[in-house]
Amino acid sequence: MSTAFSSTVDTPFGPFTAVVAGDGAVLASGWTASLDDLLPQVSPSLRPASLSDRNDLGAVTRAVRDYHAGDLAAIDDVPVRQRSGEFMEQAWTALRTVPAGKPVSYADYALLAGRPSAVRAAASACARNAATLFVPCHRVVRTGGAIGNFRWGVEVKRRLLAHEASAA
Repeated sequence: MSTAFSSTVDTPFGPFTAVVAGDGAVLASGWTASLDDLLPQVSPSLRPASLSDRNDLGAVTRAVRDYHAGDLAAIDDVPVRQRSGEFMEQAWTALRTVPAGKPVSYADYALLAGRPSAVRAAASACARNAATLFVPCHRVVRTGGAIGNFRWGVEVKRRLLAHEASAA
């Protein structure tokens, strides 16, 4: 991949940065202002040779702002590009089907991903998800409803789940 673009916007949960390929697909994103937190999560086969900062990433920036303003569906159609093994890619696709305001357990997520006995692998897919928000790994919680871990902090995950519960 040649050139990608990045942008950071302020959100109620902190700065949110996205890295987007030239065709508009999200390669990485999260609640950080540092590209050093994002780029290592991008598959080497997708990692851009160069990165250019922009004030606005068009549809991606609109989706981030709209989501945080209460339009939870704004992120649903934003294209995402991630690479890994077959199960990881299938698991990331399955995450995009989990509705806002209706978190699932890791066991339920493994079932959605097509491998009900692969709960640890499903948890690993969440941990390795580079396109946070657009692939909503924050919607997966522990059995019994405990929050569980989140790359951007448990408090951000808690606030995202509350945001979705109140707007859904």
